[in-house]
Amino acid sequence: MRTSRAGLAVAVSMVVVATAPAAATTPDPLAPYLTQQVSWGACPFKPGARPAECAKITVPRDWAAPTGVDLQVSVSRVKAAGRRDGAVLVNPGGPGGQGTSLAGALAGLEPAVNEHYDFVGMDPRGTGQEGTADAGFVCRVPTGRLPQDDDLDARDRSARSIALHQRTPRVLAEACQSDALAPFVTTWQTAHDMDLIRALLHDEKLNYLGYSYGTWLGAKYASLFPEHAGKVVLDSSVNFEGRLQAAFEAFPAIDQRQFDRVYAPWLARRFPDQLGKSAVDVRKTWEKLRVFFKGKGVPPDVFDHLFVGNGSTRQWLATALVLTKGVAAMTGTAPPPTALDDDLDRASRAEFGVPAAELTVADVAAEPRPDYVDVPGTRLAVACGDQPARAATWYKLLSDRQGPAYPLFGWAYGLSEPCGYWSDLPRHPLPKLPAQAAKNVLVVQGEFDPQTGYEQAEAAARAAGVPMLSVADSPFHGQYAVSGNSCVDELVNGFFLGGPRPAAIICPGVPLPGEKEVFPVAGPAGQPDAPAAPAPRDARSTERQRLQDSISAVNRRS
Repeated sequence: MRTSRAGLAVAVSMVVVATAPAAATTPDPLAPYLTQQVSWGACPFKPGARPAECAKITVPRDWAAPTGVDLQVSVSRVKAAGRRDGAVLVNPGGPGGQGTSLAGALAGLEPAVNEHYDFVGMDPRGTGQEGTADAGFVCRVPTGRLPQDDDLDARDRSARSIALHQRTPRVLAEACQSDALAPFVTTWQTAHDMDLIRALLHDEKLNYLGYSYGTWLGAKYASLFPEHAGKVVLDSSVNFEGRLQAAFEAFPAIDQRQFDRVYAPWLARRFPDQLGKSAVDVRKTWEKLRVFFKGKGVPPDVFDHLFVGNGSTRQWLATALVLTKGVAAMTGTAPPPTALDDDLDRASRAEFGVPAAELTVADVAAEPRPDYVDVPGTRLAVACGDQPARAATWYKLLSDRQGPAYPLFGWAYGLSEPCGYWSDLPRHPLPKLPAQAAKNVLVVQGEFDPQTGYEQAEAAARAAGVPMLSVADSPFHGQYAVSGNSCVDELVNGFFLGGPRPAAIICPGVPLPGEKEVFPVAGPAGQPDAPAAPAPRDARSTERQRLQDSISAVNRRS
């Protein structure tokens, strides 16, 4: 059994408390946590499709040495509508994504699963409480140490440019490591919080659905608590059998692949008269606009970053607007009407706060830059602290190597990674997935996901010996419940509802925004095992898109 000592105590302490003799000399330090009363009440955020109830549970700051220094973790629950078979804990990723509102949203999108399972959300330790001003673990950054140059371009390989780029990640890492909470905001600690939630729900098994970083979290929970891991679905997966940081290091390659093979051809089909009639033409136009926007006050690094982690419909439409509005301003021509105008307008209002017809280059230039005064610390504490980090010199060499091959983000990534300056070593090892738990794990992955690479998910599935549902031609982040893909939804629902775990299969993708057919693209997944079908437009379509947008946003490489 690979359960840690603290985890084993959680698993058995209910029995210990019930059977220990009255004269026991050493009280169980975990008893106060396991015997706490959970007071469910109203949630502080706007209700989802199915309203949730919320509570706060008390957890030890350090599960390895619970000494009475505690934290609170917010949880939510949408009770099973019918006969209850257990709970499905859900996580949107990050690291650092709040997940309490996710329970109600998923319960509304997948009512068949909610018929038999509670959907349970959690704001992991360090993330505060969703719907309130509590931002959780925040790193206070001394802004005077940050570069004041607002015109950075990672393609500039001068010593001055490289030094300026590296200053920000160094300051961020130092600010977060200086906080006493940082060593306790890790996947190992959060997995123990999850098992406490299971115990307080009085369940023997905890089922799980996680997206993006949530796949790492779910896999490590199952690795630490294999006897309590139920059915585990890992959607848009990192390589949970390898290094978490490798998922971020792959961003330049997978972003460039999605841009070149899927996004640019889609732009050419949808906006040929403005952006070019081929992917090559679109790329040339993009380069011209990069220069044009620099002259309008948009730093090249900021312009590039608009297209990084381009993993949702809303972001696709928002960046398409940036390009088409830029061409209109650059050439002095008005953009012609398109079949996507209504969708573009919704994206403009959501992303920029103005109707598409009123959006200008000045609005894009006025978009807020990253605020490095108060930085959410959970992402850095987890991504850099779960495993030993590589040095900044290694990341500089990675930038040199990735830049020519993946210019969209390859030059910038290696110069902007705070983990290169993270010196604290992990306190607890994270084991690989044992066979006992692996038999109930299923991986789901889109072929051209720009936020978690296909090869990362494939490597994890192969190493753990678990099947993977691939989605051919999909360029978006998040598949189950949020993409309208009936192949994926039916297979995952069947698994949760008592059917056998699906074998490895390649599901067809769904048409891209504004299109009625799938345009196949050569990629690592291969050909689908069934013909493509349109994504259904129904009462849940808007909610699916909204949820996919939010999952993509919380997992974008910041």
